[in-house]
Amino acid sequence: MAMTELLFFLFTHAVLAQAQPGFISIDCGIPEGSNYTDDETGIFYTSDAGFVQSGENKEYPSSNLVASSLKREYRTVRSFPEGERNCYTVRPVQKGSRYFMRASFAYVHQTEQTKLQGAPEFDLYVGINLWTTVSLRNASDPWWTEILVVAPRDFVPVCLVNTGKGAPFISALEARLVKDSMYTQASTNQSLRALRLLDAGSTSGKIIRYPDDKYDRLWVPYTDPSWASITTSLTVTSDVYLGFEPPSAVMQTAATPPDANASVLYYNWSANDPNTEFHVFRHFADFTKPNGNATLREIDFCNNGHSCFADPAEYLVASTVFTINPMTGVRNNSVSFSKTEKSVLPPILNALEIYVVLSLNQTATDEQDVDAMMSVKDVFGLRKNWMGDPCVPNKYLWDGVTCSYDEENPPRIISLNLSSSGLTGQIDNSFGNLNLILSLDLSKNNLRGPIPLFFSKLTSLAHLDLSENNLTGTVPGFLATLTFLTYLNISQNQFSGSVPMSLVDKSRTGSLTLSVDPNLCNSPSCNSTDPCALKPCKKRRSIAIPVVVAVVVTAVAVTAVTMGIAGFIWFKCRKSKAAARPNINSLSTVNREGGPFFNFETRRFSFDEIVSMTNDFERMLGRGAFGNVYYGQMKNGNEVAVKMLTQNVQASTEFQTEVKLLMTLYHRHLVPFVGYCADGEYRALILEYMARGNLENLLSVQDHEKEILSWDQRVHIALDVAQGLEYLHVFCKPPIIHRDVKAANILLNENLEAKLADFGICKVFTDDHYTHVTTQVRGTHGYLDPEYFNSNNLNEKTDVYGYGVVLLELITGRPAITQITQDDDFDIYKISLVEWVSPFVSAGDIRSIVDPKLQSDYNVGSAWRVLDLAISCTQPKSVGRPSISSVVVQLKECLEVNDYRTDGRTDEFETRSYSSFVCSPR
Repeated sequence: MAMTELLFFLFTHAVLAQAQPGFISIDCGIPEGSNYTDDETGIFYTSDAGFVQSGENKEYPSSNLVASSLKREYRTVRSFPEGERNCYTVRPVQKGSRYFMRASFAYVHQTEQTKLQGAPEFDLYVGINLWTTVSLRNASDPWWTEILVVAPRDFVPVCLVNTGKGAPFISALEARLVKDSMYTQASTNQSLRALRLLDAGSTSGKIIRYPDDKYDRLWVPYTDPSWASITTSLTVTSDVYLGFEPPSAVMQTAATPPDANASVLYYNWSANDPNTEFHVFRHFADFTKPNGNATLREIDFCNNGHSCFADPAEYLVASTVFTINPMTGVRNNSVSFSKTEKSVLPPILNALEIYVVLSLNQTATDEQDVDAMMSVKDVFGLRKNWMGDPCVPNKYLWDGVTCSYDEENPPRIISLNLSSSGLTGQIDNSFGNLNLILSLDLSKNNLRGPIPLFFSKLTSLAHLDLSENNLTGTVPGFLATLTFLTYLNISQNQFSGSVPMSLVDKSRTGSLTLSVDPNLCNSPSCNSTDPCALKPCKKRRSIAIPVVVAVVVTAVAVTAVTMGIAGFIWFKCRKSKAAARPNINSLSTVNREGGPFFNFETRRFSFDEIVSMTNDFERMLGRGAFGNVYYGQMKNGNEVAVKMLTQNVQASTEFQTEVKLLMTLYHRHLVPFVGYCADGEYRALILEYMARGNLENLLSVQDHEKEILSWDQRVHIALDVAQGLEYLHVFCKPPIIHRDVKAANILLNENLEAKLADFGICKVFTDDHYTHVTTQVRGTHGYLDPEYFNSNNLNEKTDVYGYGVVLLELITGRPAITQITQDDDFDIYKISLVEWVSPFVSAGDIRSIVDPKLQSDYNVGSAWRVLDLAISCTQPKSVGRPSISSVVVQLKECLEVNDYRTDGRTDEFETRSYSSFVCSPR
């Protein structure tokens, strides 16, 4: 990253750290470095300079009466008179989380001409999908639009597209993080554009927002001539864990029929297209205190006259009703609220939310490619048209980028030309993540330093031009390992040494066009096939024929003898090396998120080296099914664990499988691979040493003088493991199923960071679009998926089941197969942990479930949520289990719940039944 870009990035994020948690509030058009706190809301706003690279600032004159009456964030705008598409990069956001995005606009006429022209009309996009068309009917009134989106990455692009009706502009752009249990209809496949957020029955004329609404939703006061308004001054509460949390200020007003004997309340709206889909959320709470057993207010809710269902209104407690399926099929839509037969009072409505479903039909560019390109952009401070998605839509393709498209897969970046782009400094590792790139032109910049190792990750690279830079060091031999490389130009740099023979050989065979500087050639010659023949040949003096013949004959004889000796040595060495080399097929080309495609420092160790690093196998760390694990220390002082395999066919097969995978996988929550030994009959894996051992042993600690894992540590461990599995299931292409997820295969380092280990029986799918494969059942008793056991059908939910058992172990402190003693006859028998926990779950007895070693030092609400997740993961049918990505999201929320722990809240949760913690519509 260029120094100025880095400083600005750090400054922007330091400023955002002062804002409300989960809020990004951007005042568009104020000077770079400016920020302020709004007097009315207390919301912290910052300049948009760090989020956009185009456009120009405009401030409406304070002398303009309209401008002076506007709120502060509407008094400036950023206008985009140039370019068809201009984009904001809204970050940082949490990938996979839901956000309320709000874009605000105010257009003030400054001259008679602009008054006649009216406000510009343009399209607004979130990512590559249309959000809405911005068309201000009354140009002097502020206007905003809101949308619920799932963040596809750690940033959200918001783009303004010029449609030929005036230069786009924007006043403010905001993002608000919401709970994962809210608005689940917004997903990676669809967004929800807000049509109405109504504070029903309110006549105050005041919009309710932050701080009354912790999510800063904008509730517009609304009443209808056919409605009567009722109010209360009492606080209306909401379930802060599972509810939508409409603010009390909104819930304190309500609409009801004006006639006490009336039984129906309506709200109507129209759609231009009858196929438009809507999601409706109705919030209601009663203001009348119940007296006796009579049902005061029970409401029958209907969508367009059907899909009706009844629910009682609770006294001063907010309830929310919505349907899983959207409303659709008519132009004139209506929701009704009717009094049921057993209800004493007429229906009530406190608040109403209506959203338009926006299907995300287009496929964005491959995530890894986008992340890599964003890193390249940040590192070099590029000021190109690099905004929004690099490949989609095609007409907005980034400068210098070429993409491949097909119907089944996301677009991929296959060529990048940054020639003469003014790049300076060293080449960043970001390029290494563009692993499908075919052509990379970085010539005529000012790149410095050696050629970095990450180029080895560009396995499809065919054209590489690094000429006319200031690259130093030696020319790396790994460039010859790039199978598809046909053109390499590294001339006019500052390399030393000579061109590796592996590259020279490829050039001589015609498989590589090689351009290098003359000083890199060991022995320049006139041979036209020699890539080092860069200098013209000098004329040689004629030599007498006899002398020439003698020299030639001597040279041939010496060469023949030399070649014979060299050939014999080569044959013996080749045979010796072949005997020690493991029988491993070509490495699997598994894509992944964040890590080297192949660590060339990872190497094969001899058995003598293994003996040395383990001090003759002095310290055993553990025993496995196929061998023992020993502590070791390398020459550089790094601690390792050495897994020695026993000599049997199955162990040898699993060794080959594990080496293949470990050479291609890298993730923070997978045990790092150091190397392997395949020396004669000896087979070993060398892994990073994990000082805290495995989870099974840590959970079985009984001595209270030893450290007991806290509840917070347990949830963090669960999240670590889930993220490791998510990497295997989602980010590896094709996906990988571990097949043996268990506590013994979860290792922890000194900081209690969990990492998944033992990939010997992993299954790599051959197709990204698999549903399952039929394979021999493998796994560990107690963790084995019953559906997989009975059908032999393996899919990613098999890992989810084993993971669910691990969750139960973390909660209970008990092993996967637990011992039970009968009170009457003292007989001991064993059952699975899933069976053991079931009766306690049904009884809602959380205290009997949670590990007694915690001594009640945990948040009961958080425990219920993790338990609910574990029960979902261990459903007997895979269709009933969540995806591992969903597990990751829910565990993050559980950690947030745990942060709210108070001594008084524990008793509140203890009195609630288990079913009240199941996330489902009312």
